[in-house]
Amino acid sequence: MDNALWAFGRVSGIISLVLFTGTVLVGVLARSGRPLLVVPRFSVTLIHRNIALLATAFLVLHVGSLMLDSYAKLNVTDVVVPFLGPFRPFWQGLGTVAFDLVLAVVVTSLLRHRIGPRTFRAVHWFTYAMWPIALAHAIGNGTNGTSRWFLLLAAGSAAVVVGALAWRVSANFLETAKTRQGGLL
Repeated sequence: MDNALWAFGRVSGIISLVLFTGTVLVGVLARSGRPLLVVPRFSVTLIHRNIALLATAFLVLHVGSLMLDSYAKLNVTDVVVPFLGPFRPFWQGLGTVAFDLVLAVVVTSLLRHRIGPRTFRAVHWFTYAMWPIALAHAIGNGTNGTSRWFLLLAAGSAAVVVGALAWRVSANFLETAKTRQGGLL
């Protein structure tokens, strides 16, 4: 049973990372106000939310399966408080930090209409910190973290996220261009 939990923990972590990569990409696209191929703009936001929900579900499965695994020996404190875990505490702690950031984004997303758009956006910016922290956790703590196929996946994911972020801060980004024209930047 432990081998199955360990394998499930590994796979669910990798799937979560891939889905969070997609979430960042589609989130940047949604914020730009542009459609996705033939998908209308409002649907891009729905796609972003659904990918984020699926990524979060796989993250919960990742953490949950490792809490049940006797080798990983994660407990609730390890999941919430960074750098206290028994196995590679620094790398595991990065995973905890990323998990805590995801929790903050999920909670503010659920409370979006009560906390207002400014607070929601401020907390949502943490996703740009969460993603590389999660990637570092996967490389440093993951069983497959240094395998060639995983490093290629990580490099490809990093390239597309860096490309999306470069576009996000560029003058060609639709939202940025509108803000500059209005004199708000």
